Amino acid sequence: MNASIDPRISSWISQAPDTDSAETKEWQDAFRAVLEQAGPERAKFLLDALVRAAHTVKLGWHPDLNSPYVNTISVDQQPAFPGDLAIEERLASIMRWNALAMVVRANKAYGELGGHIASYASAADLFETGFNHFFEARRGTGPGQHRGDLVFFQPHSAPGVYSRAFLEGRLSEQDLEHYRQEIQAIEHGAQGLSSYPHPWLMPDFWQFPTGSMGIGPISSIYHARFMRYLTHRNLLDCSNRKVWGVFGDGEMDEPESMSALTLAAREGLDNLVWVVNCNLQRLDGPVRGNGRIIDELEKLFTGAGWNVIKLVWGSDWDGLFARDVTGALTRAFADTVDGQMQTFAAKDGRFNRDNFFGQNEELARLAQGMTDDQIDRLKRGGHDLVKIHAAYVAAANHKNQPTVILAHTKKGYGMGSAGQGKMTTHSQKKFDETDLLEFRNRFNLPLTDEQATSLSFYKPEPDSPEMKYLQAQRQRLGGYLPKRETVCEKINVPAIEQHSGFALKADGKEMSTTMAFVRMLGNLLKDTELGPRIVPIVADEARTFGMANLFKQVGIYSSVGQRYAPEDIGSVLSYREALDGQILEEGISEAGAIASWTAAATSYSVHGLAMLPFYIYYSMFGFQRVGDQIWAAADQRPRGFLLGATSGRTTLGGEGLQHQDGSSHLHAATIPNCKAYDPAFAGEMAVIVDQGIREMMVEQRDVFYYVTLMNENYAQPSLPEGINEGVLKGCYLFNTYRAKNQKSCVTLLGSGAILTEVIKAAEQLAAQGVTTFVYSITSWSELARDGVACETALLKDEAPPGTPYLYQQLEHSEGPIIAATDYVRALPESVRAYVPAGRRYLTLGTDGFGRSDTRAALRSYFGVDAATISRAALRALK
Repeated sequence: MNASIDPRISSWISQAPDTDSAETKEWQDAFRAVLEQAGPERAKFLLDALVRAAHTVKLGWHPDLNSPYVNTISVDQQPAFPGDLAIEERLASIMRWNALAMVVRANKAYGELGGHIASYASAADLFETGFNHFFEARRGTGPGQHRGDLVFFQPHSAPGVYSRAFLEGRLSEQDLEHYRQEIQAIEHGAQGLSSYPHPWLMPDFWQFPTGSMGIGPISSIYHARFMRYLTHRNLLDCSNRKVWGVFGDGEMDEPESMSALTLAAREGLDNLVWVVNCNLQRLDGPVRGNGRIIDELEKLFTGAGWNVIKLVWGSDWDGLFARDVTGALTRAFADTVDGQMQTFAAKDGRFNRDNFFGQNEELARLAQGMTDDQIDRLKRGGHDLVKIHAAYVAAANHKNQPTVILAHTKKGYGMGSAGQGKMTTHSQKKFDETDLLEFRNRFNLPLTDEQATSLSFYKPEPDSPEMKYLQAQRQRLGGYLPKRETVCEKINVPAIEQHSGFALKADGKEMSTTMAFVRMLGNLLKDTELGPRIVPIVADEARTFGMANLFKQVGIYSSVGQRYAPEDIGSVLSYREALDGQILEEGISEAGAIASWTAAATSYSVHGLAMLPFYIYYSMFGFQRVGDQIWAAADQRPRGFLLGATSGRTTLGGEGLQHQDGSSHLHAATIPNCKAYDPAFAGEMAVIVDQGIREMMVEQRDVFYYVTLMNENYAQPSLPEGINEGVLKGCYLFNTYRAKNQKSCVTLLGSGAILTEVIKAAEQLAAQGVTTFVYSITSWSELARDGVACETALLKDEAPPGTPYLYQQLEHSEGPIIAATDYVRALPESVRAYVPAGRRYLTLGTDGFGRSDTRAALRSYFGVDAATISRAALRALK
């Protein structure tokens, strides 16, 4: 064994001042001797022992988390490249051209569609190596069949993924002509290609929406963890599958990107590989102009417990490093910040000879014998297929840790003077004829001048070596990606009486709807077929919501089981973690909990296994806090329940402004596939949950439910016969309070926590001679959507357009209409257009910021208590 220390590392170490070089040499010689005689494991042990010794004496020192600015995998560690390098390089060039042509053609025609060329230009080789050698597709859903890897694609690189699908025969030339023209595509019989990965818009193509920065990274972590959850619960063996994520270095600034790194390490998710495309640029300029983003990310990921692979320089640099016996290159890189590195990327070989290799004699000697063109073509690691393959092999084989590959690339790689490394390259979407010919020549594309300048798409003949190779590589890996599939078995669900009979026949028992839900959930978990598919999720609030009894019943999932005796082990509600636990207790991380929910809610398509998640949380910490993640989940077509507990602005008395929710139902109403309900009674909630389960697990519809729950105990009535349709459509006549000496009539609408105040107001009004019709509004948004559908049909001259459901219901009542809610007035205002003409419509809500006080004081303050509702009704009558 050659135990000499790499001169690149020696030069990096020597950056610190050396006060006794002789002693330093003795230590280095001793270390070399151990390495040579006892091997690397013994050397590592001694280094660890020295670190512990330093900590013991409180030296105030710890190892630097940065390694030299060179490749983690040395030349002698590289495995043989298993593919045809020349063909793969030609294929990557073709992908680049078609991606460029797609974007430039669209903007040449319309000038306003946008699109991105530079991001894919930097990531093309990272993608292609994955497509040709690593990304496994789903073979099927039968026993033992590989169900495919999960791949999260950098969103700005979507044109490149479309380009590959074009060569594979999955997209036509006409489809490519309708990039970002989804509406016009329908008129021409083509498939419109969405701007970024959007499963809702391309339901057979994209698996994961990644367009909102940061959501892809956190989602990939929780998908990888959910695969472990499925394996440990013996529901589906995911042990041979990987989650791959290709993300941008600028994207790492998003809090969501970084927020779950320690979870991935803590769970030992070696099924997770991130490839961070470090092209050093974001939209406006350098990611870290005055520093090095690769160094920063290396520290961050290493400290979080990840395996870090630096993929910095291409094969052409290997000879330079081999000749660099003094470590001049490593020292030069250590002194070069990203802003300068971007300038080097934007300039030609002559500039780099003069300004990089010209820094000192040692560097100048290394560049002797190289032409300016050779210097210009020195590749960064993320553009070298051999180096990328080596990094991917190491990542795929690494055990007990997630892996991140920090791949050094050039933004706009190959775009030359038109965009490579330029500040404006992110927005580059136009090329003149000279630029197009230069790009063609740069990648040796078989295009005539006329074909290049007219932006013709290029597709080799089916029997060409390139096309045969491309198809063979994908067939070897199971088929095409990305591809979204939805085939999964239907799950039988128990009768509503079985899980919610107590709520349907409550007979005035006092309970909160939250407590009723938890009892219902416990019953559902006992069902032999549906129960195992349920995924209860909480963000450190299980005891708040009365779910502690579920700890013993189904356990909390832990990838290592329970290695301690819990403090409350003698309690019937003791904390129980288990390898096959069913509850996902995510700690204080709403972002993590909703990411877990998304992984479970899309399991039917991602894994071919239908799961049913119930995520319960403080309603204020849902749509307001993680609304973008919920929107992205909606894009992915989830099936599951979000439970907004302690909902409304007055039901959670003392907590105050940041805990009191007055707007979540407005947010929910904006999401087309979200059905939002605010039930007042346990029976209503039971009907809603039962229908949702059937819709998602039996009918397999791509919808999800948002149901708000209260922590207020009050008498729960039995649910009258024949009102299920009204509950699900959004309203029904709860009761009519007849006045003995009737003077007038009024109609009151109430939802959720405020319906009990509405009922009190109705009783007060009846005593004053006003007959009152009380309607329970279970969903303002469903009523509004129904009304919009009727109006839309009318505008389109569709016959019959129909009558809004709310209008139909209110026709059975009389007098002015007063609507009251624990949410802002905009919620009941959303149905104003659908009340019968000529009747006064007055809305009461909780606009403004929340306060800390009792429920009674809060309802009086906001004007949604019984007294205020009564006054409003009497005033409307006058």
